[in-house]
Amino acid sequence: MAENEIVTENKTALNLPLVALKDIVIFPRMTVNLDIGRKESTNAVRKAGRGDRYLVTVMQKDASQEVPGPEDLYEVGTVVKINQMLQLPGGLIRILAQGVSRVRVLKAAQEEGMLSADVDDLSEIKPEDDLKAEAYRRTILKAFFEWLHNTKQGLPDDQMEQLKQITDPGETADFIASQLIMTPKRRQAILEETDILTRLQMVRKLLDEEIQIGKLEAEINSDVRTRMDKEQQDYFLRQKIKSIHDRLGDTVSQEQEADEYRKKLKESGIPEEYREKLAKEIDHLAAMPPMMAETAVARNYLDWVFGLPWTKESEDKLDLKRAKTILDHDHYGLEKVKERILEYLAVRVLAPRAKAPIICFVGPPGVGKTSLAQSIANSMGKKFVRISLGGIHDEAEIRGHRRTYIGAMPGRFIEAINQAKTKNPLLLLDEIDKVGADYKGDPASALLEALDPEQNKAFHDNYIDIPFDFSRVFFLATANTLYTIPRALLDRMEVIELSGYTEDEKVKIAKQYLIPRQLERNGLKEKDISFTDLLIRRIIRGYTREAGVRELERTIGSLCRKVGKKIVMNDDKLPLLNAKTLEKYLGPVKFMAATESHPDAVGRVNGLAWTAVGGEVLDTEAVIIKGKGHLILTGQLGDVMKESAETAYTCIRSRARELGLPDDFYEKVDTHIHFPEGAVPKDGPSAGVTMATAMASAYTGKKVRGDTAMTGEITLTGEVLPIGGVKEKVLAASQLGITQILLPEKNKRDLDEIPASVRDKLHFVYVKNVSDVLAHALVK
Repeated sequence: MAENEIVTENKTALNLPLVALKDIVIFPRMTVNLDIGRKESTNAVRKAGRGDRYLVTVMQKDASQEVPGPEDLYEVGTVVKINQMLQLPGGLIRILAQGVSRVRVLKAAQEEGMLSADVDDLSEIKPEDDLKAEAYRRTILKAFFEWLHNTKQGLPDDQMEQLKQITDPGETADFIASQLIMTPKRRQAILEETDILTRLQMVRKLLDEEIQIGKLEAEINSDVRTRMDKEQQDYFLRQKIKSIHDRLGDTVSQEQEADEYRKKLKESGIPEEYREKLAKEIDHLAAMPPMMAETAVARNYLDWVFGLPWTKESEDKLDLKRAKTILDHDHYGLEKVKERILEYLAVRVLAPRAKAPIICFVGPPGVGKTSLAQSIANSMGKKFVRISLGGIHDEAEIRGHRRTYIGAMPGRFIEAINQAKTKNPLLLLDEIDKVGADYKGDPASALLEALDPEQNKAFHDNYIDIPFDFSRVFFLATANTLYTIPRALLDRMEVIELSGYTEDEKVKIAKQYLIPRQLERNGLKEKDISFTDLLIRRIIRGYTREAGVRELERTIGSLCRKVGKKIVMNDDKLPLLNAKTLEKYLGPVKFMAATESHPDAVGRVNGLAWTAVGGEVLDTEAVIIKGKGHLILTGQLGDVMKESAETAYTCIRSRARELGLPDDFYEKVDTHIHFPEGAVPKDGPSAGVTMATAMASAYTGKKVRGDTAMTGEITLTGEVLPIGGVKEKVLAASQLGITQILLPEKNKRDLDEIPASVRDKLHFVYVKNVSDVLAHALVK
């Protein structure tokens, strides 16, 4: 060992921290830089750094082992001394280590979050003939310098100086072995060899092999040059690689792969003006070395281009009777929506090459927008592909990334077409109203090109960089609201509204679709559980309040699971499920009818509001207190709603005599209007008549009918203006048990959209001004 020996006088084994290396062998007296990253290894380095800075390094048998144990290591390693340590970002530690001596690992163990080992020095066997050993040393030095000359390599000045100072044959063999290109197993074999003469012979054999390889490379270069003339100089590298493959006997070469791409190019339907560009890409791929990183990038690009269905189309099944049967089977109700779809199919029959419109289904969650799109695809025999646009805020998600970026990929539209394997699928753009925009671009603007029938016949994706025809794609979009969709994008779509379902429709949907599906999912049979019409209506009225049927299906699923548990456990505590015992299964009723929860009261009015998830009955409360004529508004109200409240306030003040109030009644009181659920933002003008009625009730002390709801915008003169979302508002009022609804007279035409089963249960009053509203809303 060198002067920094660490063995004790009695030659007992030492216990040192151990670092397992992947495909790295350190020879004694060699200085190396190591980046240590594994937790066990960094712990070992830190422990060595706190002590005498000695460490044992051993190569692991399988480099793929991420957490090697003692049994995964070779028996011979190297003790090194840490000269420098540097903490790098990410938990890495870089050390400058110098090999000290060969050691045998007597026992290795894992403790304290690291590996440690008992090691003993390996004694070297000195040559009996010093002259023979010196001859070997000089021979391998000469061969080493020949190898450096042939490979045009050089040693750094410090290593050359180190080599000149080495006189020991064993150390010379170690130094040259550390410089040669060889497999890790061969390096380990040289490290384990303690006979210096044998080690010199092993290194000499390796040097001879490397020299022969260098000569063979020279022959290959010469062979390649003889094949080439002046016109073929640009293809030198490709011919060289081909010659190497010929000598090795490889069956598949880069050139053969390029020939396959050329065949695909010839057979594809790619426009003629872009074939030359792709041909150059293929030639470029053929000229690149197989292991070059850019080769994988070029191959991935060509695979994407040739994987697209440039000419392949599926045959549409334009049978209207079959389509109507499928739509009626999959969806109950939605008559106007189905009628519009059949109209579209009729146009396709009459004009097969006509440009397909972009249809957008707008409605609350759970009304069947996505499943309706799947049914349309089935009825037409089209491939169905869905793109979820919710939360997208990067324009590259639509147009793709340019190939200059690392990890570049095509956009969502090209991915969907590649998945469909046909150029005329049904492409569903889900949640198109939730597309965002930030510093990475505006995806909604990028959608314009894809959805515009005049432009999408040549849609440009940044990654593919070849226009693709989207004019044969049947686009469908879904949204909860139109207000967040940019006007230019909305202009390219035909909107079909799905308002929600009535109670009768929900009962039939539950019996035909939801209950059978939940019985199958929960392993129940029809005899195990019985859902009567009365039970379903109790569930709808008392436990679900929604425009769609998603929460209804969840509740039915919950009942199925509870019954399943009762059957498996043979539990007699729960009574048989029916309308009377429903609360035993689901707990107290969550929602009560308006007449129960909102009796006739002073200053309390049922307003009707529209939201992105359907209609809603909005409580409105007004009270008067001593004050100075101030108007106080609370409940997270928007600017439009605040202005509407001030308008209603002025309108009621102007009608003081009509209400039997003194002209200065408001000067000594403050009016406070509050909308419960204060954490929910509210805005819009349609609560004008509601707030006016609440204030009139508070001022006069007359109660407001609890079974009445209203909606309408109010003016300073008391005129009631029409509003939107009538169907959603009426359905919400019907579910809550409202019996009388006050609507602006100009909204009378909107009642045609409301199912007759709902209209027959309600009494509609059409009002022109606030006097009509108060006459029907206040209790006489």
